[in-house]
Amino acid sequence: MLSRWTFALLLSLTLAVSAGAAQRYSKQDADRFDAKLNRIVEQGKAVPRGKAAPRTIQVTDAELNAYFQHHAKEQIPPGIVDPAINALGDGRVGGRAVVDLDAVRKQKPRGWLDPMGYMTGRVPVTATGTLTTKDGVGRFTLESADVSGVTVPKTLLQELVSYYSRTPENPSGINMDDPFELPANIREIRVGKAQSTIVQ
Repeated sequence: MLSRWTFALLLSLTLAVSAGAAQRYSKQDADRFDAKLNRIVEQGKAVPRGKAAPRTIQVTDAELNAYFQHHAKEQIPPGIVDPAINALGDGRVGGRAVVDLDAVRKQKPRGWLDPMGYMTGRVPVTATGTLTTKDGVGRFTLESADVSGVTVPKTLLQELVSYYSRTPENPSGINMDDPFELPANIREIRVGKAQSTIVQ
């Protein structure tokens, strides 16, 4: 059984990981997302995939980001601050967070050609890409990533994602290239502009 944070994280990753300063979001938006999240989880338990007419729930960027600020702070991995997800339209997604690079850098010895060996402190990391979902399976294709405004290779972003998504069940973390099963019997996610539609 997925924890609520794991579900929210998967949903976030499927909706993203756009630049911009951290914003303050309302508690009301956070509560709306929390209620929608509960409904998605309950609907996912109620009817096996493919056995009922599709049900849809719309989720806005403001609701999701408010949820991060007001309800998920204790569940966000240490070293990640102010995460924000943006639905950019036509399946494109973006995200931003302030990330502690020291924790990642110190996890293994670094050679002088390894760019992570030279990156330190808490810095803004942004990424954009395309989300494709169908028949309960999602795939994220990275378009670009940067650290403090400097474009970085996919391998560096992958190291950050792997490090911060590790769990006891998956010690290697998430591989961005791997397809993933959508949780809670979600069939697809239609990414629009500043909102996405969850189809169960």
